[in-house]
Amino acid sequence: MKRIVTLLLLLSTLALLLPLFASCKKDGDAITLYVYNWGEYISDGSEGTLDVNAAFEEWYEETFGVKVEVNYSTFSSNEDMYAKLSGGASNYDVIVPSDYMIERMIAEGMLHKLDLQNIPNAQYIDTELLFGGEAPYYDPEAAYSIPYTYGTVGIIYNTTMVDEADIGSWDIMWNKKYEGNILQFNNSRDAFATALFKLGYSVNTDNDAEWREALTLLQAQKPIVQGYVMDEIYNKMENGSAAIAPYYAGDFFTMYADNEDLAFFYPKEGTNVFVDAMCIPTTSQNPEIAERYIDFMLSEEAAIANAEYICYASPNRLVVENEDYRATMEELHPDAMEILYGTSDIKMEPYENLSEQKLMLVNDLWEELKIESSINGTIMVMAGLIVGGLVGCGVFFTVRRRRRRKYVASLWD
Repeated sequence: MKRIVTLLLLLSTLALLLPLFASCKKDGDAITLYVYNWGEYISDGSEGTLDVNAAFEEWYEETFGVKVEVNYSTFSSNEDMYAKLSGGASNYDVIVPSDYMIERMIAEGMLHKLDLQNIPNAQYIDTELLFGGEAPYYDPEAAYSIPYTYGTVGIIYNTTMVDEADIGSWDIMWNKKYEGNILQFNNSRDAFATALFKLGYSVNTDNDAEWREALTLLQAQKPIVQGYVMDEIYNKMENGSAAIAPYYAGDFFTMYADNEDLAFFYPKEGTNVFVDAMCIPTTSQNPEIAERYIDFMLSEEAAIANAEYICYASPNRLVVENEDYRATMEELHPDAMEILYGTSDIKMEPYENLSEQKLMLVNDLWEELKIESSINGTIMVMAGLIVGGLVGCGVFFTVRRRRRRKYVASLWD
């Protein structure tokens, strides 16, 4: 009996130690660091840019004498990322969720508390710019996340198709003068936000009646909308087949590069601001290396490379105060720095993590809008026919740089 008990204890001990043995590396072997980020959201060496992951690997080995290989993969929405991590199928070391998702993951105990001694470059994050000197609204202890980039929503318009007198308000999205030339977000949170801001309500309102009033406004808009879009906005605005569209400021510069007739403004009623931040899941096998990876991303060369590649606003003073960066952005668009950073007088509100009950309501209202939308149905049918024909001819799509989907289709469409 004693032998059996001893054997069981030995087996139990081995079972506990196996994960440690599995993570051990022989001398000369590389440690793998798993990084999970948005698609096209890092400087990757293409088009003459700096490959920051390769630069990190080189820096880490030179600095610490340990070989590290970055296994870099991407997600298309916060919800996709959350589902993968909460399912326990993958152990990532660094992830880059958005503000409201960070709030949720902290509440659910999914994020590792950071050791800032390993992230000295965190001192360059401009908390005054982002949060008025306060702690992040989504991370009250400022203990689980380091801002990577931030962005805002505005309205892109074609100056050859839109009267300047109509610029300045969300009202332009409901102006019948532009019937058939208006695009709307194809996700509920952003689409409802356009209506809520126009109505003067919070985009995080807990009042069901206000959400239903926003639905009524979107239903009134529907007959003059050309289509509900996300990635499709690029081609439509670049080739002049649409005149007005709400979208993320950083992506405006991508469209402007192909069509200089495009311009951008922030509606006077207010708009959305979001922060994407670097975090470490509690399941990380290499939290110390992950912290040093985050620190490297905040270093001047890497941070500038990423900011120039992504074209979103950087929260890093080493970037914003760099003359070469400012010159590069102003070469991209003469008002680039003002659009990205001159927002102190603009009323901006972040999305908060809505309650499950409120998410269900918004989803139901969105379904009500979309079911009634003959516009969207026609677009989907046409898109299906076009895609089917292209695939049959062996034609494949190339993903455009810096595309961003903030919400997953299964929840919002």
